[in-house]
Amino acid sequence: MVEITLVHGDITEQRVDAIVNAANPSLMGGGGVDGAIHRRGGPAILEECKEIRRREEYREGLPTGQAVATTAGELPARWVIHTVGPVYSEREDRSDLLASCYREALRVADELGARTVAFPAISTGVYRWPLESAARIAIDTVRRADTRVHEVRFVLFGQDAYDTFARVLAETRPDGR
Repeated sequence: MVEITLVHGDITEQRVDAIVNAANPSLMGGGGVDGAIHRRGGPAILEECKEIRRREEYREGLPTGQAVATTAGELPARWVIHTVGPVYSEREDRSDLLASCYREALRVADELGARTVAFPAISTGVYRWPLESAARIAIDTVRRADTRVHEVRFVLFGQDAYDTFARVLAETRPDGR
C-alpha cells in the first residue's frame, strides 16, 4: 500500500525520485507549478519536452489525463512526470480525466522505477477544480492504484490547499482513525 504524506511547501524543493508537473498540453512551460518546475529545473526539461512534441502522437500536444517523463534537470529529483489536468466544468463530469492524471503519472513512475513521487494539487489553479473534490479524487485514486511507488507526497503550495487535503485524508483514512 502506498504511504500518502502531505507537505505544505514548494514542489520544486522536494527530494524525491519524481516530481509531477501539472503541465499544459504544449509541454513548453507556463504559469503556476508548470512555470516553477521549468524555471528551477533549467533548460534540460524544456529540451526533452521539445523532443516529446516531435513524436507523432504528441504533435498536437499531450492529451488531458496522459503522462510523459523527462529529466528533472537541476531539480533535486531524478525525473519530472508531466500530466495535463482537465479544466473544471459544472456542465460535464470530468472526474475520470483528473483521476487519470494520477493513475497515468503512477504508471510512468513505475516504468521509471520511481519509489517516491511528489504531486501538486492538479487542476486546482487556473483550471479552477474545487479543492475538496480534487483532494478526494487524488487521494482515492492514489489509494486504489496498483503501483510499486512506496510514497506519494502531495505538496500543497497554499495553506487552504494543505488544510483541505489534510481534512480529506483524515476523513477517508482506510483504518477509520
